[in-house]
Amino acid sequence: MSVINAGLKTRGDFSKLQEQLKKSRQDKSSYIAVCGDTGCTVWGSKKVKNIVQDYLEKKGLGQKVGLKFTGCLGLCESGPDVMVFPQGIIYQKVMESDVEEIIDKTVLRGEVIERLLYQDPLTGQKYVYADDIPFYKKQERRLIGNNWTNDPTSIEDYLSLNGYEALVKVLTSMSGREVIEEVLKTRLRGRGGAGFPTGLKWEECYEAVSDRKFIICNADEGDPGAFMDRSLLEGNPHSVLEGLIIGGYAIGAAEGIIYIRAEYPTAVAKVRLAIAQAEEMGLLGENILGSNFNFRVSVSIGAGAFVCGETSALVASVEGRTGEPRQKPPHLAERGYLNKPTVINNVETLANVPFIIRYGADHYGLTGTERSKGTKIFSLVGKIVNTGLVEVPLGMTLREIIFDIGGGIKDGKEFKAVQTGGPSGGCLPASLLDSPTDFEELSAAGSMMGSGGMIVMDEDTCMVDIARYFLSFLEDESCGSCFTCREGISRMLEMVEDITRGNSSLEQLELLKELAQVVKDSTMCGLGQTSANPVFATLRYFEDEYMAHIIEKRCPAGVCRDLITLSINGELCEGCGACLKKCPGEAIQGEKKESHTIMQDKCTKCGICLETCKFDAVIKQ
Repeated sequence: MSVINAGLKTRGDFSKLQEQLKKSRQDKSSYIAVCGDTGCTVWGSKKVKNIVQDYLEKKGLGQKVGLKFTGCLGLCESGPDVMVFPQGIIYQKVMESDVEEIIDKTVLRGEVIERLLYQDPLTGQKYVYADDIPFYKKQERRLIGNNWTNDPTSIEDYLSLNGYEALVKVLTSMSGREVIEEVLKTRLRGRGGAGFPTGLKWEECYEAVSDRKFIICNADEGDPGAFMDRSLLEGNPHSVLEGLIIGGYAIGAAEGIIYIRAEYPTAVAKVRLAIAQAEEMGLLGENILGSNFNFRVSVSIGAGAFVCGETSALVASVEGRTGEPRQKPPHLAERGYLNKPTVINNVETLANVPFIIRYGADHYGLTGTERSKGTKIFSLVGKIVNTGLVEVPLGMTLREIIFDIGGGIKDGKEFKAVQTGGPSGGCLPASLLDSPTDFEELSAAGSMMGSGGMIVMDEDTCMVDIARYFLSFLEDESCGSCFTCREGISRMLEMVEDITRGNSSLEQLELLKELAQVVKDSTMCGLGQTSANPVFATLRYFEDEYMAHIIEKRCPAGVCRDLITLSINGELCEGCGACLKKCPGEAIQGEKKESHTIMQDKCTKCGICLETCKFDAVIKQ
């Protein structure tokens, strides 16, 4: 049933349509959900979806069984994921060849296909229903829970799941000040970086006197390993759009902008479709639902510069200028986009707003800690069993997220550290695994919440090399405006690279600490001020690794190539010749069926011999 051209004029029109859509959803409770997130699409989910569609038509089930190409279902490690409703059965790693069997056996006869079930990598136990899987049990999926049941390309689907009810409530029974007061009561903090209270930001812009105001959604997700914002926009773009409209109403803005990086083409397409659907539905545009509130939304495509995550640099980019931060004050609430009062909110922050308005500040506050309310979405990646997208109450410990939800460390390795907050955050050791994930606790530990990237590291990770990697990333991404940021990051990187090569000294380590403090204290913008965090965090908890590199000329994790030696244990070597054939430097010599040796003057320390040997004869020291 298509209602795109409904052109809603009043609250009554909206309520009538929503009631019809909810009934239609109940009548068609049998459907197949195929994960359509970018991750699963890479695994081939789009082909799976197309075959499902074709086979349903072939079997004459097109009118009885629905098909949804959804957002991220969470378990990215096991994609493509497919769920069968109304039972809620979840299948993982579904291939094109599995489709007919799923429809014939599960959809039509209710049979479970054992080989496609999710199997716990640690216990071997198989699970039929998603709700029973440990990965989901401790989550509270307020914002991404509808991904199981929502078609992100359908505004009708969103409406049938109570979508836009919050906007209607705001337009018909609340003033802008009342909306802000409700958000203030929740203590909602920005989900994109430092965690500034959203209500205070809105209040400041609300009180600014101007003929024109703007609200901008920051979807310029630049942290390595982070994909929360992308997944929200791909899985439920209307929730973000609804939050943006409510925010515009609250501060008195008539124009909204969604700033999104060009590397997210699927998210861009879905956002543009959502805007067009809302306009045709009458939920965007002039005199929305007869309320005299006018609001338009446009999309601005960013070039993917990390520095454009900083608000003033983002504004410069939207205006068509080079994305460089500027001095504050004046703050954006005084002079932002086009020199007009402007609010910038992160994707996840805005997605929280409809939930707050629909259920109220008191209900929202039931989850989280006293100072950090609500839930937080994390992209859980790295050396972990269950990589994926998770949403948990703020305050849940790192241990619960990594071990109970994430399933622990891959291949039975030991946990070493977890990095939170992206390049501007920090690496926290095993001794802090019981720390709550809230803004204050992470900050006190030397890290930060950031946008929600969470990278897990095991015993084979060199923390000095981690500092080198992030400094290299920040050097590339620095806008170069500040001398201390531009030159300071480069000099820090050179010093850390010297340490990884065994060419450093204790005196140079002290100079590195001093330079890091100078960069922190004298750089203009927040990104520059936190650019030394990779050094601070790794030195704070892993200084012993720095000492091993400097004093012993040894990399304990065996990662820094200049500080490792590869050799062959003659007693274990079978002389099979596999490593000899694959060595790119021709550094291995020996006769067939006799033990081989590595010529150190030719060895490039690439590690191919280590990966090739089936007898564990290659030793890394």
